[in-house]
Amino acid sequence: MAEPTEPPIEARSGGVDAVDRALAILQTFVVGHERQSLAQLAAATGLYKSTILRLARSLENGGFLHRAADGQFSLGPQPLRLAAIYRRGLRLEDHVRPVLRALVDETGESASFFRREGSSRLCLFREETRRTIRDHITEGDLLPMGQGAAGHILAGATGATRASDLALALSRGERDAETAALAAAVFGEDGLAGALTLSGPIGRFDDARVADMMQRLIEHARILTSQLGGQW
Repeated sequence: MAEPTEPPIEARSGGVDAVDRALAILQTFVVGHERQSLAQLAAATGLYKSTILRLARSLENGGFLHRAADGQFSLGPQPLRLAAIYRRGLRLEDHVRPVLRALVDETGESASFFRREGSSRLCLFREETRRTIRDHITEGDLLPMGQGAAGHILAGATGATRASDLALALSRGERDAETAALAAAVFGEDGLAGALTLSGPIGRFDDARVADMMQRLIEHARILTSQLGGQW
């Protein structure tokens, strides 16, 4: 008996349904699920097995999927080739700078991106608040690792493989008695990429504002981690 008509999966791009279904299959391959059976793919995607088999043939022909003799599916070589091209073309600033500007617009505080440099932390990118009173940090500044929100994130990153392994850090009056900062970890494909930070005068970092800024910072750190190929 023929299978009933399969409901279309939600098209994220508003594009071609068959392409969205094929991408849905590829997106089920994550750490811990490198090899999957037809039944596992069906459960993960909600697609009929007959649909998966048809799409799998096309994906296998294109080098995106491989089916072993035991029927198990795994990724083919094409994703690795595309990942290498993506890494070569990735410019960190192109992704970080728009996020910093968005945070400044949303919170009114200065936003920075720090990365670890030996026993210090380097301010790699920074976008200033338009407010007159602000904390003074410039791109290229090296600051102590053990002080400030970004320092706590970067110092505590040993062994962490995804951003959610690190708690959001808040510092008030640590590096400077009159300043405060919030920081969240950003991960790339190869591990910790840096710390996304909001900073300003300590008087503007009361509990209510911190709670609001925290949510915005986490959301942008999540987006940036995704863009850089990391795990949240």
